[in-house]
Amino acid sequence: MLQGWDIAIILLYLIGTILIGLALRKKAQKSKDDYLMGGKSLPWYMLGLSNASGMFDISGTMWLVTLTFVYGLKSIWIPWLWPVFNQVFLMVYLSVWLRRSNVTTGAEWILFRFDNGKGGKRSHTIIVIFAILSCLGFLAYGFIGLGKFVEIFIPWEIVSQYIPFNIPPNYIPHFYGIIFTLFAVFYSVLGGMSGIVWTDVLQYTIMTVSSIAIAIIAWQAMGSNQLNVPNGWMNPFFDWKLNMDWTGIIDEVNAKIKSDGYSLFTIFFMLMLFKGILASIAGPAPNYDMQKILSTKSPFEAAKMSAFSLAALIPTRYLMVGGFSVLAILFYDDLDLYTAGILDFEKILPAAIEQFVPVGLLGLLLAGLLAAFMSTFAGTLNAAQAYLVNDIYLKHYNPQASHSKIKKMNYSSGLAVVIVSIILGFFIQDVNSILQWIVSALYGSYVVSNVLKWHWWRFNGEGYFWGMLSGMIPAMIFPLFTDTLDLYYFPIILLISIAGSILGTYSAPPTDQRVLMDFYKKTRPWGYWKPVYKQLKKEDPGFSRNKGFTRDMFNVVLGTVAQTLLVVIPIYLILHENMHFLISCAILVVCIIVLKRTWWDTIKIENNISSK
Repeated sequence: MLQGWDIAIILLYLIGTILIGLALRKKAQKSKDDYLMGGKSLPWYMLGLSNASGMFDISGTMWLVTLTFVYGLKSIWIPWLWPVFNQVFLMVYLSVWLRRSNVTTGAEWILFRFDNGKGGKRSHTIIVIFAILSCLGFLAYGFIGLGKFVEIFIPWEIVSQYIPFNIPPNYIPHFYGIIFTLFAVFYSVLGGMSGIVWTDVLQYTIMTVSSIAIAIIAWQAMGSNQLNVPNGWMNPFFDWKLNMDWTGIIDEVNAKIKSDGYSLFTIFFMLMLFKGILASIAGPAPNYDMQKILSTKSPFEAAKMSAFSLAALIPTRYLMVGGFSVLAILFYDDLDLYTAGILDFEKILPAAIEQFVPVGLLGLLLAGLLAAFMSTFAGTLNAAQAYLVNDIYLKHYNPQASHSKIKKMNYSSGLAVVIVSIILGFFIQDVNSILQWIVSALYGSYVVSNVLKWHWWRFNGEGYFWGMLSGMIPAMIFPLFTDTLDLYYFPIILLISIAGSILGTYSAPPTDQRVLMDFYKKTRPWGYWKPVYKQLKKEDPGFSRNKGFTRDMFNVVLGTVAQTLLVVIPIYLILHENMHFLISCAILVVCIIVLKRTWWDTIKIENNISSK
């Protein structure tokens, strides 16, 4: 139950978000770029903190705590479903490639790549549809997680006395979700990108303090208690099968493992890695992550922003995730994980908070986690608005719209997206189900077309359109007819999308040579661009192609190792696994030293050359 101090802290935070929205309203109203991208004037470190805050979402944190509780150190691999290492690809080279375009949205980037002909227009349309679908999915995902979370701390018995209508028990989380969503809508719709970034910095500060406090509480608890877990829980490595048996410890966990479908762990891991690498090479999906990259001042700052996002997010988040997971196992019998008589492991995080966090810190932590929800919600909402206003309204309906009309469209499109996402939230069973669909099925349709767009000159707008469409249709249909883990039909979606991409590409002529030359010269990707390179070389004998593939892939592997170490180090620290902690820290230092030479020094040199 919340005490007076806790309620006061939460109210102060909510008032703070409103004040930020009001304070930055005038700046956001200056122009479309000021509203959607902060005028491209925000420092890279603030955008990095904002991006980290946006990824530190409440639903994802609930999911990670559940994974760590159930699978222990092996849980570090499961977020590769997302895939979390896509941020390493962005840091190493993709943020630079993307930012060189100097466009406003991912859909506008498609026109930069394919031109404004028939294929380009079709590609533009399909990426706008995908972007809005994925934004709605993420908004609904955050919405349902927030409702489950708040329900524990604000008992309905107290609130219902002040509500003049009845709400069925299974819709109480949705009611709470609507209330707190309104605050996120206020500052994001009024303040635009600048409002989101400044609020995110406040949110990140709260989350960092909270994470450190939780880690200290768990570390102290580990010093005086014994962790009762199955064999293999403390080992991050795995065999062909998961082989984790909770019988006699917490028997109900075995049913959770069976329902997740991860028992054949090596097959699951290989599929996840295969899908993750392809999704990472494809580049960022058209959501808040892409918008933050496009909002940086330069390509060099885009790379720095992506790297800083990783460094800011992972250790902080896993201090909290590891802390709550350990506390939940130590004191499992004290947790109430039942909803309407059904055991719900996604309630581990809120139940652990209620049980173990003292007054005062509880208010700060709840404010931080509410902030995490609102940060993700606001960033995703901003991305959806960018597509609706920039890529539908201004492009197709009113290209000459006045400033006041654009402002009205920004507001009305934001409200429309929120309403639709709330309606979708009413049809979602749990956090894991919507997450699996987003990262496995929907993103499966995104992969092929978006890998080819960077690396194959002959790939045209028709190929992009048919590749995306042929992947999106089965991604929407398959979940209706099967209960299989979404990742397992990713290869089928991939094959269908490859066929659509190839057939679509050769159904139309190549993209205009001048458009390809402009794209290749500005972006400078590696891949199969030989005919375009030859043509550019004729016009500009001094032009050189990108020979950095081997170096970039080496840095990606090294960066992924470093990122994984940032996950395990906080967990080892909390578990008092001192030798593993020190070894991991030493390997991390080596990775950073090598990356300094092979990545940082290289992009600095390239930035100095391009700025002359």
